[in-house]
Amino acid sequence: MSLDELVSKYIISAEHVFDNIDIAKSPVNVGLDSVKKVLESAKAYLEDAKYYKTKNELDVSLTSIAYCEGLLDALRLLGAVKFEWPTRRKKKREK
Repeated sequence: MSLDELVSKYIISAEHVFDNIDIAKSPVNVGLDSVKKVLESAKAYLEDAKYYKTKNELDVSLTSIAYCEGLLDALRLLGAVKFEWPTRRKKKREK
């Protein structure tokens, strides 16, 4: 599968989700166990990204690290974790 095909596949999947998503009617509390499970998944995606990079499967590596970052950002947006991406800190200092 080419990188273009892979990107198209993920775009179509995301569009499907946005077309069919239901938003919870009340605020959701995220428990510690759930946060830990999401962090475990994010770490697994990081390990996958590193593995596929060594195999020169860069399209799969890129997809894996993008999933990892997405999960981490989601946890941060929910207020479940606190962190800053390294490149963002550097840019703030340069201003």
